[in-house]
Amino acid sequence: METSAGCRLNGSGSGSGMITVEDLESFTDDQDLDSACHSHGSGSLEVDTEPMEDEQGRLLHYWQDIGRVHQVDVPTDMAVPIQQLTTNNHSSAAREKVPFTLITRKDKCGEILYEKRHYEKAKWACIPVQEEKYEQSICLGFMKLMRYICEQNSSGSYLGMTIPIVTVVRTEQSRSLLSREVIVAYHLPAQHQDHPPQPNDTDIVIQEWPASIIYTRSFSSVTNEGSILNEINLLVEALDMPQIHMEDSFIVAGYTNPAAPIRSNEIWVLHRP
Repeated sequence: METSAGCRLNGSGSGSGMITVEDLESFTDDQDLDSACHSHGSGSLEVDTEPMEDEQGRLLHYWQDIGRVHQVDVPTDMAVPIQQLTTNNHSSAAREKVPFTLITRKDKCGEILYEKRHYEKAKWACIPVQEEKYEQSICLGFMKLMRYICEQNSSGSYLGMTIPIVTVVRTEQSRSLLSREVIVAYHLPAQHQDHPPQPNDTDIVIQEWPASIIYTRSFSSVTNEGSILNEINLLVEALDMPQIHMEDSFIVAGYTNPAAPIRSNEIWVLHRP
């Protein structure tokens, strides 16, 4: 699949290549958001408010610094989406969580082995990506979804952030190798579920995913190819249910900044009796 330039993995490091909205949250944790990104709160606009371009530049440079840690180049045309996500996501409460109903949970010695959940049918914005490296595919897919979320859609409006951002991955039968093609997907917020704005980017497709029973396992390591394969096999082993037909598709759900000391991810397996 031909892709646009601008999200490039440099070198062959083993760290995660994904840049997420949580990286912006770490910016607000480490620095005073009011001093870095002037907001239009109550009261009059101050005369010494810095130009919008200066704010965008600071945030872009911050993301580019994060990108270098992950060996990823962040293009300059991401400046506006980055600023919009920053100003609209001051805290985790500003991000809508994908709703589900917990059916059951299996524990062993105080450790949660997996949860069984029910997810209602919902519309997702999906982008298929196939790059040389898994981390590069995730990066490019998420950048494209960020642009869609941040006004590059038929409504011309900011849509709102939801978590998790999920990635559909495929393995061969032995579950020891990931396919190069992945699908990165964003759950449309509740207010846009009935009438989703159409993406300007024709590579992004709006799909309705059916209601599903999903087994999930949480993990807190980086999301590179090795860790994903390890977590997939741990979940399959924990399930130990021959009546569940294991196919070659799994989902990686990301909730937090991959650079955070404590990361929050999940592996999802679709229940197929």
